[in-house]
Amino acid sequence: MEQHPHLKRSDYLDWNHTFMMIAKTIAQRSKDPSTQVGCCIVNSKQFIAGIGYNGFPRGCDDDLFPWTKEGPYHESKYAYVVHAEQNAIVNANQMDLNGTTMYVTRHPCNECAKFIIQSGIIRVFYLSNPIPDDPSTIAAVRMFNAAQVELIHFVPEQTACIEL
Repeated sequence: MEQHPHLKRSDYLDWNHTFMMIAKTIAQRSKDPSTQVGCCIVNSKQFIAGIGYNGFPRGCDDDLFPWTKEGPYHESKYAYVVHAEQNAIVNANQMDLNGTTMYVTRHPCNECAKFIIQSGIIRVFYLSNPIPDDPSTIAAVRMFNAAQVELIHFVPEQTACIEL
């Protein structure tokens, strides 16, 4: 079926799918063997303000720090990993984050919720929530509600390009 030369394509990605795909793509930079999380922050003009993924802080050699989830806290990844949301906020290209929207591949924890709220982000789209009954998830939701940050479970509807 031939398209009319003046008609645009109809199967292009909308902005929500585009930015969640960017978050999903940047998650692949994570070296965490069990959990890869990606995040993309955008302003009202659809400009990317920052991206991030979960990993160790700059200067901390990821071959010298533990990736394990077991054992004493200081011998597990939990003592060292910077979450994707925190990295995206810190990596924000010198832009003001007030009024921005965050796209993240996993529901934010309570620690990330604090950063999100403090930075002025007003909307969070998340792709998955593998531990909804976890105290950190419950606390995050409570803070988002109190701070009137809109929390949206993103359910992909478009299948163009990359599957989410």
